[in-house]
Amino acid sequence: MCTLYVVTHPEATRRVEKVVGGWHDSQLTPAGVRAAVSIAQALRSQVPDGAEVEMFSSDLQRTLRMAEEVAELFGVKPVLDHRLREKSYGEAEGKPQECLDRRFVPPPAVGERMEHDEDVEDAETQAACAQRIYEAMESPCGHQIIGTHGGSLTCVVASWVRMPIESAGYASFRAQSGSITTLREEDVFHNRQVVSLGDTCHLDSVKAG
Repeated sequence: MCTLYVVTHPEATRRVEKVVGGWHDSQLTPAGVRAAVSIAQALRSQVPDGAEVEMFSSDLQRTLRMAEEVAELFGVKPVLDHRLREKSYGEAEGKPQECLDRRFVPPPAVGERMEHDEDVEDAETQAACAQRIYEAMESPCGHQIIGTHGGSLTCVVASWVRMPIESAGYASFRAQSGSITTLREEDVFHNRQVVSLGDTCHLDSVKAG
């Protein structure tokens, strides 16, 4: 049986500073680091003892820091993959979020959505972002832990269920920071399941602290 645990990185400084993320290389906040420890412990309790685990992660620092915490508990080394980054927002990255919000042009309700121009210079199209994430998800399976971003989760799940990439522009799989999404392919019919989406129960102790 093939099982993927897709983790969105916990709280990062860009969220607190209210700046645009994308490829802007922000760090985890102290709360984010505590959440990363809880994520690692939650995954360790879910993955069967003795299972061979692979860890893949976006190479941006806010995700890598979390991946290192998880990988240490499993005794593996994270494989960094830039294709698991979230969408690039070009010249807007690292600038106040409100500036992007004012100029951002949302995609049309119908028509071309994946190649839509959001009016942000050097920003990545949704099509380009989806293409690289779909490619990253083509690796052989087993027990995999994938560290990525909230903005990338939709394409990760869409690629898992074999949604045509041109249809991914209409999909939205949302989850909070620090969440765990479990995906599974069963052995007989090879059907692919979304077992859970955006679970954050493991973060209760972090919030309480």
